[in-house]
Amino acid sequence: MTNLATESQAGKASGDDAVQAEQAVEDEQSAAADNTESNAVNETDAEAPADAETADSVAPADADDSPADDADAESASEPEAEDEAEEAPEGEAELDESSEPAAAEDDASADEPADEAEPADEAEPADEAEPVDEAAAAEDAEPAVAAEPEASVTTDTDADADADADAETIAVATTVLAPAGATALAPTADLSAEPATAVATATQTAPADGSPTFAWAPAEPKPKKKRTAIWVGAAAGVAVIGLVVSSLVLIAPGTTVAGVPVGWLTPGAAADAIEQRLAETTVVLTGAGEDAEVTGAELGAAVDAKALADAAFAQHPMWNPTAWFAATDAEIELDPAAATAALREVAPQLYTDPTDATLAFDAATASYVSTAAVAGAGIDVAAVQGAIQAAFEAGETRVQLDPVSSEVPADISTETADATVAQLNGMLDTAGFYVGEERTVPIDRATLAGWLTVAPDPENAAYDITADKAAIQAAVDGLPAAVNRPAENGAVITNSAGKVLREEAPGISGREVGDTSNFASDFATQLATGNAVFETPVTEVAPVVSTFARTVEVDLSSQTATLFENGNVVASYTISSGLSGTPTPTGHFTVNAFTRVQDMGALCYNPAAVNSYCTKDVPWITWFAPDIAFHGASNFRSRLGFPQSHGCVNMWNDDAKFVYDWTARGTEVWVHA
Repeated sequence: MTNLATESQAGKASGDDAVQAEQAVEDEQSAAADNTESNAVNETDAEAPADAETADSVAPADADDSPADDADAESASEPEAEDEAEEAPEGEAELDESSEPAAAEDDASADEPADEAEPADEAEPADEAEPVDEAAAAEDAEPAVAAEPEASVTTDTDADADADADAETIAVATTVLAPAGATALAPTADLSAEPATAVATATQTAPADGSPTFAWAPAEPKPKKKRTAIWVGAAAGVAVIGLVVSSLVLIAPGTTVAGVPVGWLTPGAAADAIEQRLAETTVVLTGAGEDAEVTGAELGAAVDAKALADAAFAQHPMWNPTAWFAATDAEIELDPAAATAALREVAPQLYTDPTDATLAFDAATASYVSTAAVAGAGIDVAAVQGAIQAAFEAGETRVQLDPVSSEVPADISTETADATVAQLNGMLDTAGFYVGEERTVPIDRATLAGWLTVAPDPENAAYDITADKAAIQAAVDGLPAAVNRPAENGAVITNSAGKVLREEAPGISGREVGDTSNFASDFATQLATGNAVFETPVTEVAPVVSTFARTVEVDLSSQTATLFENGNVVASYTISSGLSGTPTPTGHFTVNAFTRVQDMGALCYNPAAVNSYCTKDVPWITWFAPDIAFHGASNFRSRLGFPQSHGCVNMWNDDAKFVYDWTARGTEVWVHA
């Protein structure tokens, strides 16, 4: 650094200036000593001594020394001062032992307690002031005890940085008052002082008039700041932030779910803890159980741990102190099948097996019959569930239970067997191949029972019904012969106008079975569901219905009766019509009635009748006019072909029967001469 005080400036200093400068040095030394003692006390309390102070007092040089010698001393001391300035950032100052007066050591010992001093290799003098001529200086110098120290050097390290992290080095103007011609060595700077830009060091030869000479040495570098407090504060801040963040994801302290502590846990960890506790909870079967043990995991114990943990976190979060130390219950469920299997394995002596209900086909009655089920015995699973629930809620991992016996029902109950028997017997009653509502091909009861296999299904507490497709196929193969039939044609009698007078034949449709390749498998599937009515698909063949328009013509001149159908002659018969006194009426008439046999004549009904007759048992009477009809006359006529009746048309009996059967009410009859 550049000296702020030059030789020309030193030559201009007055005696008053020297006195003032000396007074300033003394004041500064006193303040530095006070500061050093304060720092020493603070460092002792912290149990971390940081630095040592070294006082360097240099006796004034001999008054006979020449200005040349002073110049040499100045040139020799300036490089060393620069070296010391380079070493200053390390916080340590080196002092050459050969130039250190005994009085300076005494002063250093007096200013600082022995137990506060740093080891010699850690605290060294801050500045070196090496005399130009050691022998001359020792010979001419006044005794050290008579010389007053110009300044003391204090080297601050870690302790000073903790005590005052923002302190800067104070520049102390030191004035060396010595006899004319004496050489003054530069005092070291006090590093504990307040900030300044440089330390004044008297390195010039004093003027002959005794006025002081001033020079400025480079300022000691600013000590490195200790940031321990900052790091401690930062760590505390991070801890606080971590605590806040944790409170947002953790369950409140003291929270329990069914006796399981879940405080200070995340919902996921809480769920794991609940499941783990339940799985490890052990039931000890005392008494007849012979102290057998079974765990919650073996019993199939389950609880909705995730939902419980989520609810505990939602209702009792860590960030809400009012929700701390809360307890909630949990409903535990056991898998009945898993629990029974586990209990049966550890305590088989407490179990007796039930007997399932059975059924079979009785050939004597051609019906299915059943036998009742018999219940077994075992450990009451509900009691075990209650015990493990109580232990779980009490926070216990073991619980003793005197086993309670309960009925163990059969897999196939009597009610199930009876219901299946009723279903099977209903199938026997209705089994067959149907066309519409007609059971065209019935299936024998024993035959159907032979098709069926009925097996118990304990897992589903039921019976499985299966059918033999191969056996069914034999019946299917005979279906065409049993089901197919031709159509039966029909016939109707009409008049000449086409009006139907009578249905001669109703006409019956025919039917034919189609493709039967899937009948057996379809029927087997249907039988497995309990349905034995198989709807047989067929093709219908419609009948042919014929229409017959029939009329009868009576020719009195030829004494014949001719039958016409659709204009064609069907038959012609010889008749005997009425005598001239009782003629047969002529005209167009229609058949209106039929009488199988009857006595004819008034005398048959009135013995007093005059001019009457009575003919017994006249057959096949077909009425077409009032008291006039076609009828048989074989019983009382020997021949026909001429008029001889009382008005009716007499015919041989067989011919009269044909007219009786062939005509219908409404058949037209034409009588003419």
